[in-house]
Amino acid sequence: MEFGQFNVNALMEITQRPDLVFIRGQGSWLEDHAGKRYLDFVQGWAVNCLGHCPPEIVKAVEAQSRLLLNPSPAFYNLPSIELATRLTEASCFDRVFFANSGAEANEGAIKLARKWGQVHKQGAFKIITFNHSFHGRTLATMSASGKPGWSTIFAPQVDGFPKAELNDLASVEALIDDQTVGIMLEPVQGEGGVIPATAEFLQNLRKLADARKLLLMVDEVQTGMGRTGTMFAYEQAGIRPDIMTLGKGIGGGAPLAALLAREEVCVFKHGDQGGTYNGNPLMTAIGVAVFDTLAAPGFLEGVRERAEHLSQGLARLAGKWGMPGERGNGLLRALVMDREDGPAIVERARTLEPDGLLLNAPRGNLLRFMPALNVGKDEIDQMLERLDGIIATLRK
Repeated sequence: MEFGQFNVNALMEITQRPDLVFIRGQGSWLEDHAGKRYLDFVQGWAVNCLGHCPPEIVKAVEAQSRLLLNPSPAFYNLPSIELATRLTEASCFDRVFFANSGAEANEGAIKLARKWGQVHKQGAFKIITFNHSFHGRTLATMSASGKPGWSTIFAPQVDGFPKAELNDLASVEALIDDQTVGIMLEPVQGEGGVIPATAEFLQNLRKLADARKLLLMVDEVQTGMGRTGTMFAYEQAGIRPDIMTLGKGIGGGAPLAALLAREEVCVFKHGDQGGTYNGNPLMTAIGVAVFDTLAAPGFLEGVRERAEHLSQGLARLAGKWGMPGERGNGLLRALVMDREDGPAIVERARTLEPDGLLLNAPRGNLLRFMPALNVGKDEIDQMLERLDGIIATLRK
């Protein structure tokens, strides 16, 4: 396929893309090859937590790229130590392994849990996950995911991931046997439709895991790093998980992820885990800049205020158009609609003139909103006004 001066045939076809090439971005706005601007409420699927090209990240890249890029994970480097220290001091975890993507972090979490099962539970290896969950696109993380249809795409899938129902404790208890080593879940199922696990459910999972000597594992690839209004979503339930994974926002757009665990769970032996780029100074220096921005006084309070503003605006839209409503946590929210309008709204929003609007529809009757954590209230209002106009046009 060719359009304009671009020949995109060299790229492997893995998803349907519109005929545009993004050239630059700043804050909540993107600009394509033709100079058209787009208000971005997807932000790389919650990756750009500080928006496009934030000055904090630009400064970190410029400074670190002149010092050291990658001495190899066989040696310590300063930014990785600095970021690991920040993460452990801000959480209930003791040690960190850095990776390059959320899927890789989750793959590491699965390996760590299985190794712990070999050491402490006579080889137990099963990890209970949940229907409609999403943990990544490696073979193991696809098998762990509860995305409909994924069990046959690259069959045979990796064994050992029985599926329970979110917020249904009995469904979890029914799956536990002597081969079960852990329970793994997203505090908010993002791809599944922005469905939060209740605080009571998370607390009961912690009690159940303690009673049955299981690991409680939280996949915070999408919910971590301030997305829900606290640094990590698990904090809101007042629990202490055994393992946590981070991705997306931790690098603010750069490929960075992390596997965190409590000391008693860290049973990897030398050679069990690694990666050529893992914990490299350039990415972890970016992570330090992101963390320090999120941890600055007042920042997370501002996230909570903007989240409430977005929530109220979406609720007003739902009420105006007779939709079921909105849901979510922090700045990870969804508008639940009464029709399968999602794809049409996304297409219409992108093609608006003079400026487009980028939205996401993980389900036909649902729009998901993942703006930058520092999005302006005026930008939220602008998005809501445009969305209202699109809905009016489609329902004429």
